[in-house]
Amino acid sequence: MTVDAVTDVRGLRVGHATRIGDGWLTGATVVLASEQGAVAAVDVRGGGPGTKETDALDPRNLVQKVDAIVLTGGSAYGLDSASGVMAWLEERGRGVRVGPEPRHVVPVVPAACVFDLGRGGDFGARPDAALGRAAVEAAAASEPGAPVAEGCVGAGTGAVVGALKGGVGTASTLLDSGVTVGVLVVCNAVGSAVDPGTGALYGELSQGLLDCPPREVCEAARRRLAALGDTRAARPSLNTTLAVVATDADLTKAQAQKLAGVAHDGLARAVRPAHLLNDGDTVFALATGARPLDATSPLALNEVLAAGADLVTRAIVRAVRAAESVDGPGGTWPSYEELYDDRRTPGAGDRPGSAVD
Repeated sequence: MTVDAVTDVRGLRVGHATRIGDGWLTGATVVLASEQGAVAAVDVRGGGPGTKETDALDPRNLVQKVDAIVLTGGSAYGLDSASGVMAWLEERGRGVRVGPEPRHVVPVVPAACVFDLGRGGDFGARPDAALGRAAVEAAAASEPGAPVAEGCVGAGTGAVVGALKGGVGTASTLLDSGVTVGVLVVCNAVGSAVDPGTGALYGELSQGLLDCPPREVCEAARRRLAALGDTRAARPSLNTTLAVVATDADLTKAQAQKLAGVAHDGLARAVRPAHLLNDGDTVFALATGARPLDATSPLALNEVLAAGADLVTRAIVRAVRAAESVDGPGGTWPSYEELYDDRRTPGAGDRPGSAVD
């Protein structure tokens, strides 16, 4: 049974830690590998990234596998959440062995952040090591193959995309070769996910889905957004979309880096413009190695690459559709569903795999 989430890649689990209220609107998300770890790579296209341990993922460098990837709010301050994940892994003897005893390890925990400072009202309310630990504990406590919470949860809690609320989205597919590919995104972009002329999501248009909202709905949405525009003039447009593209294929670090790079195409289809100087768009790739690629075909990787990009687009659509409106001391961001669609998403109490304060 699959759940159309990154956790369909066997061995991967996802945990969110979320803080909302009293000035908070932020969180952290952890993608946790099995004890065997996963080959990892990264591709950074945004002009203002905030990252940790990404140099270790260069194919030319020593580290071959990692135990976890951290996605966090709080801009560069939020990268401290990775320290909590490192401590949790160290306690379990997981990491790069650097000494004679099992406890002599250094966990390599790559991380990337989105800008959400002040969106809950308090500029100083941002993820720390304790929140990172809560997220990895939530991941470890989840069942294999469990559904993944989407929308305003974890690192997507304070996310926005253009003038609308952003969030977390996920998707997966099983290829004809038997390889599984899954994606988790945090959509928090300077650019827009919505075609201003039709009200349709760019990601859906790129998939040939042309069921646009009625004209009167689009006109009402434009009036609402115009009324909110003046209140946002003084706020910085500092964002970032993050993604983890995972597969059970047996990839080298170089192949995983190619997967991360091609996955950015999926971002560019769903958000326009993307990869600006004030974005920090970053894609990680994880390969668990359970399924070898066809050794007789030098182009066997292509179907994995194409699937990764397509899934990033679909996961961004799901993130935007799952997001819920925010109206608080840090600002007002309506959701796409509120402005353009009669459908509504579940409340926070229905979100699986999440620790909430």
